[in-house]
Amino acid sequence: MTPGVPYATVEQVAAQWRNLSMAERERVSTLLPIISDSLRQEAANVGKDLDVLIETGKVLKSVASAVTVDIVARVMMTPTDGGDMGPMSQFSQSALGYTMSGTFLVPGGGIFIKDTELRRLGLRRQRIGVIDLYAKGRDCDPAGGG
Repeated sequence: MTPGVPYATVEQVAAQWRNLSMAERERVSTLLPIISDSLRQEAANVGKDLDVLIETGKVLKSVASAVTVDIVARVMMTPTDGGDMGPMSQFSQSALGYTMSGTFLVPGGGIFIKDTELRRLGLRRQRIGVIDLYAKGRDCDPAGGG
């Protein structure tokens, strides 16, 4: 593992997402190593070393870069001026019933990585399992096996 080394650059974020102001460039340069280390940790959680996978894979480097840019773009689009309640994607109020409700944009706040992004990196795979309910030797075998 090479902690702190980002999978994408500020220039790649600007080219793949949109032009960035100077303040946004500073924020992106701060986010890139954090997001890359978060991806490394997600890989470690499933017993894989993402850096080794990138070195041995032919296209995984560009996929890791694209995933990193996607996460950075999502974090940058998250509004941070939601007041005391944080960023919300939906908000409603009522007057006489004193009702107020809202849906938070980012679950838990901060940086989050979607399962689809982890699947793109090969860190999540759909598993198909089958349980044979009528296997011989089970305690509740209807054929009298146990």
